[in-house]
Order: sequence, then structure tokens, then C-alpha cells
Amino acid sequence: VYGNLVGLLTVLKSLPLAYNKDMQEDKEGMFDTVRTLQGALQLFAPMIATMKVNKDRMRQAVNQDFSNATDIADFLVGKGLPFRQAHEVIGKTVLYCIQQEKYLLDLTLEEFKQFSQLFDERIYDVLQPENVVNARNVYGGTARTQVEEAISRAESEQEQTAAWTVEYIERSR
Repeated sequence: VYGNLVGLLTVLKSLPLAYNKDMQEDKEGMFDTVRTLQGALQLFAPMIATMKVNKDRMRQAVNQDFSNATDIADFLVGKGLPFRQAHEVIGKTVLYCIQQEKYLLDLTLEEFKQFSQLFDERIYDVLQPENVVNARNVYGGTARTQVEEAISRAESEQEQTAAWTVEYIERSR
């Protein structure tokens, strides 16, 4: 699908500005993509409909990685530390965790403070998965409100597309 997009963009590069009468090559990739997506969606939709989410395992997975490391930088920058220094603190902290076979939420406050005296008890709240997700409260972000708005927009677009499809089929008869 991505290859078809690149192919289409390559065919169309500069054509509409100069010569746009001979465009039969632009459709082949699009039709192939539609066929590919139809097959993928036929497999994907039932999978999503029947999947079971293991919340405990998901919680364990996000607690046992370093995906929340950038939130340390945000925390330290909020306390006035320049980002380049905060980045260095993160690197040293994560390296320490790996060497000690720990994760960020496993560290004591004293361990955090060996990398920066700016750490305080609030670091544990900052690193909680829910807070990490909700910290990205921008359009398209992971915050709960943003996800709810994205779902609402998608549902609205789906309804509009369904209405357009019905209208198109009726006009075509």
C-alpha cells in the first residue's frame, strides 16, 4: 500500500502543472490498494470484534519498559533544567535502570536524586501510565479527551460516508 502511494506520488510529481492528459498509470496502484485493503479489513474487523484485552498484562508491560522516560524530561524542564541536560539525566537514569535490572517506577527517590536534585515525590505521579497518556492533550494526542474526540469525528465521518454511499448507489440506478 505504501509502495502504491509512493508510485502515485511519483507519477503525479509535476504533471498537473505541465501535462495532465495522460493519467492512466495513476489508477493501477489505487485499484491494487483497494483490493489489498478489502482483504485486510475482512481479516481485521472480526479480529477486533472478538479480541479480549488482558488489562493486567497491558499494565505490566507499560510498567516494565522505558516508554515514560520522556516524561522525566518534561518534569525536569518544568523545573527549569535545560532540555539538553534533562536528556542527559534521562540517559543516565535509564542506563542505571538497565544495569540494576530495574524500571523507572522501581527506583527510590534517593536513586532518582543521584541523577538530579530536582527530583521529588511528584516524579512517581508523572511516570504513572495514565498520566503519561493524558499528558499528550493535543489534537491527535493520546489523552483520553483527545481519543474520545477522535472517535466522535470518525463516527461522524463514517455516518457521512454511509449516507453518501447510499445516495450514490441510488443515483446510479
